[in-house]
Amino acid sequence: MAGKPVRPTSAIDQTRRMLSLVTYLRERPGARIEDVARAFGITEDELVSDLDVLPMCGTSFRGGDLLDIDTDGERIWWHNPAALGADAAEPLRLAADEATALLVAARAVATLPGLRESDRQALLRATAKVEAAAGEAAGASSRLSVTFESEGGVFADVDRAIAERRRLWIRYYSPARDEVTEREIDPVRLVSVGHTYVEAWCRRSEARRTFRLDRVAEIKILDEPSAPPEVELRDLSEGLVQPAAEDPEVVVEVGPGGRWVAEYYPHDSADELPDGGLHISLRTPDPASLRRLALRLGRDGRIVSPPELAESARQAAREALGAYDAIGEAEPGAVPAGRDGRDGRQERVL
Repeated sequence: MAGKPVRPTSAIDQTRRMLSLVTYLRERPGARIEDVARAFGITEDELVSDLDVLPMCGTSFRGGDLLDIDTDGERIWWHNPAALGADAAEPLRLAADEATALLVAARAVATLPGLRESDRQALLRATAKVEAAAGEAAGASSRLSVTFESEGGVFADVDRAIAERRRLWIRYYSPARDEVTEREIDPVRLVSVGHTYVEAWCRRSEARRTFRLDRVAEIKILDEPSAPPEVELRDLSEGLVQPAAEDPEVVVEVGPGGRWVAEYYPHDSADELPDGGLHISLRTPDPASLRRLALRLGRDGRIVSPPELAESARQAAREALGAYDAIGEAEPGAVPAGRDGRDGRQERVL
């Protein structure tokens, strides 16, 4: 990856950057990619990612109104800069359903905890202007409301901490170890890969870690400044979890009902078995975390190697069955949830 960002960016920072990028490119036809990336303090890969999004923007979806921006790998060309000219732009008119959706979303965002007060007031002013312009079309929005679940509040706090460069304290649930830990982290960036995560420097581990927002049980923005060591941001185009070649190898065999493992876990190989199952080889820095996978698979799969991990998984299964038997003895006729397959659910997440 060429170059390093001057500082971590939040989603709001990225939006501001792309708006500035439009003006910058309009005034500099044929600008060199490396020069533009350096001017905005981002990597060339991040700039190319922005350029992939900009052609989807414009004054409308009619031909010629979208930004016609492309690159030959070295320079950036804007073929229709007049598309955003004052003469080309038409007054924005919102349909009733568009006005309703926009107003409901704006009011909901304004209630997010952790939102900076200046941003909240700016949003409320903009909402009032849209409401006045929409007239009767805005009436339906007053009868609708949206409530964000806890992840929305966590997102707002993380985004604010990144923008203000402040440290975070979190209570975090780790499913691999089935425990809740308290940590202080220096947030680096928010990323979305299926779920929303914060990439951060963890003061407890003294290493870079990635935390899933819906597993944050509690969060506080601290007064201490965020000061993560300078690290090169990872390319997440191949997925969030990218095992290293030096990580221990684990072999898992699954039946037809366990083929989903090859879809959810990065792996080196997945060979077909005669019964319709798969022989899967994968790498992980924490092989013990795969015991939970073995328990979720049940009859649909087993760990083959390393032998000590396979035995550990068998022991965990015996202990789990023993706990079920104890419940059955205490309450004759009782069937624990998931034992008959009706109430149990498989969690297919890393």
